[in-house]
This record gives sequence, structure tokens and C-alpha cells, in this order.
Amino acid sequence: MSGQSQTGFTPTGTIATAADRRRVVFATVVGTTVEWYDFFIYATAVGLVFGQLFFAPLGADSAIIAFATVGVSFLFRPLGAFLAGHFGDKFGRKTVLMWTLILMGLATALIGVLPTYETIGVTAPILLVLLRILQGISAGGEWGGAVLMAVEHAPRTRRGIFGASPQIGVPLGLLLASGVMALMTALAPGDQFLAWGWRVPFLLSVVLILVGYYVRRKVEESPVFAELAERKERAKMPILQLFRKHLLLVIIAAFVFAGNNAVGYMTTGGYIQNYTTDPEGPIGLERGPVLWAVAGSAVTWLLTTLLAGWVCDRIGRRTTYLIGWVLQLGGVFALFPLVNTGEIGLVFAGLAILTIGLGFTYGPQAALYTELFPASIRFSGVSISYAIGAIAGGAFAPTIAAAIVKATGSTGAVTWYLAGMTVLGLIATLLLRDRSGIPLGPDHEDEQSVSPIYGLAKA
Repeated sequence: MSGQSQTGFTPTGTIATAADRRRVVFATVVGTTVEWYDFFIYATAVGLVFGQLFFAPLGADSAIIAFATVGVSFLFRPLGAFLAGHFGDKFGRKTVLMWTLILMGLATALIGVLPTYETIGVTAPILLVLLRILQGISAGGEWGGAVLMAVEHAPRTRRGIFGASPQIGVPLGLLLASGVMALMTALAPGDQFLAWGWRVPFLLSVVLILVGYYVRRKVEESPVFAELAERKERAKMPILQLFRKHLLLVIIAAFVFAGNNAVGYMTTGGYIQNYTTDPEGPIGLERGPVLWAVAGSAVTWLLTTLLAGWVCDRIGRRTTYLIGWVLQLGGVFALFPLVNTGEIGLVFAGLAILTIGLGFTYGPQAALYTELFPASIRFSGVSISYAIGAIAGGAFAPTIAAAIVKATGSTGAVTWYLAGMTVLGLIATLLLRDRSGIPLGPDHEDEQSVSPIYGLAKA
């Protein structure tokens, strides 16, 4: 098959007009920003208020248990990834993305009206955890669909920068979550923030979901899936095929993400926010300035993520990642010495330096993952690798960090933990060949099925 398919798409996965591509990029940015705003607003609230409002009877351990609820949602990301991968490979990327957006928004809004422990006792933290689980299921399915919509629509030579569009939804979501929380600390200071101010950012999710839904419903289905559907070549049991033929690849790809995710969750998981604002801790800063510092670092993360997407189209995904791991390792060793000064300007500097490496190990991920898996099982491969990497990396990183500091009285061991995760990501990257520019359409399944792992042949 050559030229244009009957669907109006070319076999390489490009679409007809530049306007369509811009619409896809805009929709993936808006949709993922809304999704990750919802996900991160919970983590921010954990670092600031949930320990007091939902887990107070646990006393000194309330903060650690509250952070553990951040990690619980990650345990359900594979379920979301399994469901989204199965239905995404059978019924399309767009349908799955609409449902993940709705599920995330409903769960987030319900947290905003949830009574606290003081009102309904132990039922409060139970309901909170259940709603967090729903967020985890949604997040597990969201990312894979968003990156495939972006990358499968992209021209072959621009997959990196197109793939960076859903990636910047993470720092944008963090920026929005931190900014809205910071605004509410000013509008509802002190006890007012604990009484009702923290709820407003959760309720705002209703408006954002409506915007995201409106934008996403206007986007065309992925051209690669459209061709698969037209030819009736969709996999019947994509997940079984994935694990039977590509299990080792899934594990290696997961560790690539784990190396980034563990470090990123120092802010997206709410740990730095809690560590720097804890009135009984060593720093004791005000909530507002810390939230603005985190919001500022989200901007630098966004910019470096976009830059990395652009760079990886020129020097390859693998090389860009290797540069990123070195930069991230430097940021890890700079983070706590700067944060522990207690000077808000240096706290921001530590976070900003860290985000340079985070951007370079996150920007190329969408293109890298998309090019690793065959078209017929790609949604399953991308989503499940991401979900497993999130568990191995960020799921309990804030909990681990809090436990380490409590046990040792310092952040030195936390630095070595984050450095170890960075090196793990580096090793996983070295095991993979660069497949930049490989054809993505169903005509090239044989080429796509050749293992990208060094030392392995066809799957």
C-alpha cells in the first residue's frame, strides 16, 4: 500500500492538514493539563492539609500515612492501563481519552465536598482513599492515549516535539495546581484554608473537565488506529500478545520512566511542600511562598520538556535521555543543600535546577515509547509500561523520603535514594536501541516487532 489510504491518512501516520495537527496538539495539551491538575491537586493537599484533616488520630505518623495514600493510587494505575490499553487497541484512542477525563474529574470534585475525620470519623479517610483510587485508574489510562494521539498524528521527523505536547501537561498541571493552592492560601489564610479554602481547587475541576471534554471531542481518531480499524487488523487480546512477546521490553521501558518519576514526585507528590512548610520541621516556611516556588519550577520543567522534545528529533531519543540522566543526577545532589538553607529563593533554585534534568528525561518519553511497540498492541504496551514505571518510581517516593528523614534526621539518604533511581533509569536507557523515525503504521508490524533491546532479535 502506498500513497494515501482510503481513510485520508498516509500509511506512515501523518494526517492531511497542518490545522488538524494543531488541533491535536492543543487538545492533548489541554486534556492532559486538566487530568494532571486533578491528580496533583490531591498530592499538594496531602502535603499541606490532609494529614491534619483526615489522618489526625495517627499523630506523628499522620503525614507519612497521608503520603502513602498518594502511592495507593499508583497501585491501581495498571488496572487503568490494562482497561485503557485493551479498549484503546480495540475501539480507539479517542474514546478512552474521553472516559478517563470524566472519571478523573468526578473523583476530584467529590474530594472537594468530602467531610473530614472530625465530621464522620474513619469513614472520611476510607472515602478519600477510594476516590484517590479512581484517580489512579484514570491516570493509568490517560497518558498512553494522549501520547499516541499526539505522536501517531505527527510527521515522522517531528514526533519528539509533538510527543512533548502531552508531556507538558504534567508541569502545566503542577503549575496550575500549585498556583490555585497558593492563591487560596492568600484568599483564605490560616484556619480558613483548613476549614474551606483547600476545597475550592478540587471543585474547580468541574469547570476544567467541561473545557477539556469540549476540546477533545473535536479531535479526529489516531490515523494509525483508523487504518487498523479499516483493515479489521485490531488485536483481539492485545494485552496477552504484549506479555507473551514483549514482557522484557515492558519491564525495561518501565524502569526508564521510574528513574524520572521517583525524582519528579518530590514536588508532584507533595513531599517538598510538606517538608518545607511543616511547623515542627527544620525549615518552617509559609505555605504561599513555597507553593509559588513550586509553581515557578513547573515553568522551568515545562520549558526543558519542550526543549528535550525538539532536541530528540535532531539527535535521537536515546542520546537525549543520556544527557538528561546526567543533568538529573546533578540536580538531585543540588536539591536538598539548597532547600535546607530555608531561603525561599534558594528553594526555588534547587527545584529549578532539578527540573532541567527532569525535562530532558521526560520530553522524549512519548516518542520513545510509541516507537518501541508494534501498532496493533501499542496502546497496551505504552500504557502498561508507564503504569509499572510509575509504581516502581513515584508511587511511594514521598512516603519513602518522609520515612528516611524521620529515621535518620537528615535528607542525605534521600539524596542517595533519588540518585540510585536516576542511575537505574540510565541503565535501562542503555539497554535500548534508538528507533527514531521507525514507521508506525500497520504495514510495518514486522519491522516494529524486531526487539529494540540490545542482544535480542525478533519478538
